[in-house]
Amino acid sequence: MAGNYRLYTVLLLLHIPLGAALKCFCKDCVKFNQTCETDGACLASLSRINGVQHEIRLCVSAEKLVPPIYCQSNEDYVTTICCYQDFCNKLELSLPRGRKVEGWGPVELAAVIAGPVFLVCLLLMVTVFLCHYQRAYHHRNQLDIEEASCDHMFISEGKTLKDLMFDMTTSGSGSGLPLFVQRTIARTIVLQEIIGKGRFGEVWRGKWRGGDVAVKIFSSREERSWFREAEIYQTIMLRHENILSFIASDMTSRNSSTQLWLITHYHENGSLYDYLQCNAVEPEMCLQLALSIIRGLVHLHVEIVGTQGKAAIAHRDLKSRNILIKRNKQCCIADLGLAVIHSQSNDYLDIGNNPKVGTKRYMAPEVLDDTIRTNFFDSYKQTDIWAFGLVLWEIARRTVINGITQDYKPPFYDVVPTDPSFEDMKKVVCVDQQRPGIPNRWLSDPIMSALTKLMKESWFQMPAARLTALRIKKNLAQLDNSLHKLKLDC
Repeated sequence: MAGNYRLYTVLLLLHIPLGAALKCFCKDCVKFNQTCETDGACLASLSRINGVQHEIRLCVSAEKLVPPIYCQSNEDYVTTICCYQDFCNKLELSLPRGRKVEGWGPVELAAVIAGPVFLVCLLLMVTVFLCHYQRAYHHRNQLDIEEASCDHMFISEGKTLKDLMFDMTTSGSGSGLPLFVQRTIARTIVLQEIIGKGRFGEVWRGKWRGGDVAVKIFSSREERSWFREAEIYQTIMLRHENILSFIASDMTSRNSSTQLWLITHYHENGSLYDYLQCNAVEPEMCLQLALSIIRGLVHLHVEIVGTQGKAAIAHRDLKSRNILIKRNKQCCIADLGLAVIHSQSNDYLDIGNNPKVGTKRYMAPEVLDDTIRTNFFDSYKQTDIWAFGLVLWEIARRTVINGITQDYKPPFYDVVPTDPSFEDMKKVVCVDQQRPGIPNRWLSDPIMSALTKLMKESWFQMPAARLTALRIKKNLAQLDNSLHKLKLDC
């Protein structure tokens, strides 16, 4: 009743007599000439649904006007007008200027999200490609430099090889020159003459920055030995006066073949093997040579803990050919291609991936009969002591005692062929348990007598019974000190 009362009030205000029919425009009333009559109101509505406009014009009865749902508009997508005069709904309508009603579908939403992500990824890919190309171009330009002084961009031009060696000796760790210099050093070295050959390849004397260097050129089949030796030099602090000083490693191509270079200090006296071929030594010098070798071996064997420390190393191929004579007649140990690395702090044993096990003539009994404990680092140190005893015998044989010396001969020269086989050495050392001969005249000299005792204690069949490198060093140092005191007293 309240709704009808309000409607009557509206009709009176519009001067429409009660009971009179209101005529409206009806868009869909084709049968009645697009005209309809009602006791309520005329309605006009314009809406947009899914992008399509829909127009409605019709009559609304009085009972449908309560509640007034038909006459309400939506500010976003519908414009609705109710009026109460004849044909008043035939007017022009416009859609509201509200926000767009239709939302994004799944395709549009995916496009909006994926678009920026794709652009960011594309931008990153382009950036990475440009950076990589720039580095490759810069590296190629460096490798294309053919002048023998192209290392000047990395090293001060005023520095000679002697200056660089002094810097590396006083402040370096044994890892050689900076790696970016090492990677181009083969282009800057002029090879002079071949000074040695071995199973690995050749050794050349070369010129670099006004000084002589030794260039050990490995054949491609010896890549493992080259890589192992370079790796040890570059990762472990090996700077010691009785260890061969490392300068750089490089890989180059010459005569259509790949060459693996290891560049070290050059020592004009050559190896101990070469030196003993042409030179006899006095007992005092024999002691100094032995002492310098064992100092280098102790430095290899001992582990130094600390930020500037080093792991323990066993050489595994110690022999007179792998020991060089310096200008001051001190020895330095070379050729670490078969070395074993051990770190006691984390119990790490690195044997490497090189299947070779050393030189047969210098092999210890446990290596020849395959009883060596390969997972025990001290086993490898004990084989070095065996080999040291043989090297000491080689030096002693060339020592002048009472005006008499002997020609150089390698160990076991009288019981095995020049190039002994594994079985030859096994029979002599393990089965027959023979040792190099000790002349009686060695025992007549106090120095040689002490050295002979050390040799025998290095050749025990049982590895654990052999002296350690540190013990041998202390014994030799005590002998050297007693000689100095004797000279001073005289």
